[in-house]
Amino acid sequence: MFNTAHFHPMIVHFPIALILVGFLADAAYLFFSKEKCLSKMGLYLMVLGTLGAAAAYLTGQFFTFDPKEGSIVEIFQRHETLALVTLVIMVIGTLIRIGVLVWKKEEPLFKWLVFGLYLLGAVSVSATGLFGGTMVMDYMMGL
Repeated sequence: MFNTAHFHPMIVHFPIALILVGFLADAAYLFFSKEKCLSKMGLYLMVLGTLGAAAAYLTGQFFTFDPKEGSIVEIFQRHETLALVTLVIMVIGTLIRIGVLVWKKEEPLFKWLVFGLYLLGAVSVSATGLFGGTMVMDYMMGL
């Protein structure tokens, strides 16, 4: 039987994959190859990953339940906090990156700032997924 609690687990895998692959594309562009297609790919995946992170965060907030007792509560709180941190980092990074394109500010400072935010977003989304996976696999939450 399908219910709205299924929305969150259906969506969460997209921002994880999109943000991580987009970060790798940007890293490959900056450090190994100056192919413009890698930079564009990084941008598109950043935008899609940010939208996916927003969808994952919102479905988690509105369609899942909070555990009330036990050791899972601390894991849940870390998961929820990291999800918000990921979303904020990715929104800021994406807005700066789009602003750089719109205003044609191809300065190294902005390029490395966005790359640093993308790195933080990739680490943050990975940690968020780790805590989410721990809740599902170790505590059978949502099953």
